[in-house]
Amino acid sequence: MLVLKNCKDASRNAVCHTATVIANSLMHAGTTCDAFLRDNLDWLAKATNWAKFTATASIGVIHHGHETNALKLMSSYLPKEPASGSPYQEGGALYALGMIHANHGAAIIPYLSEQLQTATNETVKHGGCLGLGLAAMTSKSSDIYEQLKNNLYQDDAIIGEAAGISMGLVMMGSLDEDALSDMVQYAHETQHEKILRGLSLGIAMICYGQLEAADPTIQSLTDDKDPVLRMCGMYSVGMAYAGTGNNKAIRRLLHVAVSDVNDDVRRAAVISIGFLLFNAPEQCPNVVSLLSESYNSHVRYGAALALGISCAGSGMKEALSILEPMINDPVNYVRQGALLASAMVLVQQNDHMCPKLKTFKDLFTKTMSDKHEDVMVKFGAILAQGIINAGGRNCTISMRTQYGHTNVPSVVGLLVFTHTWFWFPLAHFLCLAFQPTYLIGLNKDLKMPVMKFKSCAKPSAYAYPPLLEPPKEKEKEKVSTAILSTTAKKAAKSKTAAATPMEVDPPATAAAEKKEEKKVEEKKDEKKEEKKEKGDDEKKEKKEKVSTA
Repeated sequence: MLVLKNCKDASRNAVCHTATVIANSLMHAGTTCDAFLRDNLDWLAKATNWAKFTATASIGVIHHGHETNALKLMSSYLPKEPASGSPYQEGGALYALGMIHANHGAAIIPYLSEQLQTATNETVKHGGCLGLGLAAMTSKSSDIYEQLKNNLYQDDAIIGEAAGISMGLVMMGSLDEDALSDMVQYAHETQHEKILRGLSLGIAMICYGQLEAADPTIQSLTDDKDPVLRMCGMYSVGMAYAGTGNNKAIRRLLHVAVSDVNDDVRRAAVISIGFLLFNAPEQCPNVVSLLSESYNSHVRYGAALALGISCAGSGMKEALSILEPMINDPVNYVRQGALLASAMVLVQQNDHMCPKLKTFKDLFTKTMSDKHEDVMVKFGAILAQGIINAGGRNCTISMRTQYGHTNVPSVVGLLVFTHTWFWFPLAHFLCLAFQPTYLIGLNKDLKMPVMKFKSCAKPSAYAYPPLLEPPKEKEKEKVSTAILSTTAKKAAKSKTAAATPMEVDPPATAAAEKKEEKKVEEKKDEKKEEKKEKGDDEKKEKKEKVSTA
């Protein structure tokens, strides 16, 4: 929760707000723990329009697999007869229902189909198409396919993108000729790039696991003039040969990665290498090491994601040594890809298994909190926090089952997740690739008996990464005031002045005082005599003047 609080505090714009909502859903995927959303309702209310769609859909990720009370849980968000709620909220709720019932939605398909049929708003239809496609994944149902195709033919960019993806989900791995011809033909006719991208994902999913049988389709797509369809050809190679490590397919992808004139096609070609090599992850670093240093930033981004996909959950040192310098790449989206890929490699690792774990986690936190960092990079750092703590730190990312077979939902989840580049709500698909790493023992009554296991390994080998602790408040210490040299000198002078007494005249003796008094009296007497003499002289002068007269 403290990690999410830090993410929330760092989200100062709509993009980071959406990233935090997605990170929360990934951290609590399948746990039914929505405490963060409930505790931050005021903050969550800031989400508007498609951000609200994403936030509502995130509830489906948190409750992924818990089907029993899904309708009751989402009832306050789902469309109602008098249209009163927000269409973004209603569309997100239909998407969430599909995510809860992904790949096993027989019970919810009729409801989603009905809602999609009655919906009039494009946002609600977008969510309805995605939800129905997830619930009917790999079912190859012709009725659902036709319903989705009708929505595709409305030629609405928003509805068409979701319909194209969902058609591929329904017909996954079928290589159905009618479906492929419908989708490729409409891809040539439409003017909407969003619909083209949705169809490209759908066509690639139809080619899943078909190996050489898909080669004619792949060749026609690779030779197409439209770059989006060539990109579709690259993803089709990745899906058709997923996990096989086929040399011919790898050579084709490498050739396109360095020769195509379109950056999106080159990026898709490099990413698809990751899908081919997930059964031999040790080979991927050698294949993409030179591509990670390419002058083309899209190729570098693709190399990062290819490493993340093929080496997911392995903690492989070779992969991390390639990704670490890419985190300081001058291009913002390459840094984003490196952060996402490093989190995928380090998921379900601890300090004992991977000593570099703490370095990367600190880097995620620093990037996320840096005010001067680019928004796109911060988006990657926040999502990386969600991936590395996936499913309450009890999940890893794996495209294989416990028996060693390829896990179809995991492959689908990672393929669609790569299109977060274009459309943020598709990030929720990543939860399909999460595999639990805990073991639960049950008895014949499906109850958990009390069991004890002896492990000869050190406890640190299986320990959870340490929880993030809140910063401790430091007690404020009284700082001593600085004493200048001049003040010290003044203080020393005042001390010396106080130590030496003031010079005072010695007190006069009694005899000296009497002498002084006599002198004063004598002076007075002399003055009196002088006055008498003057007076006598003046009288004589007057008498002489009278006699002469």
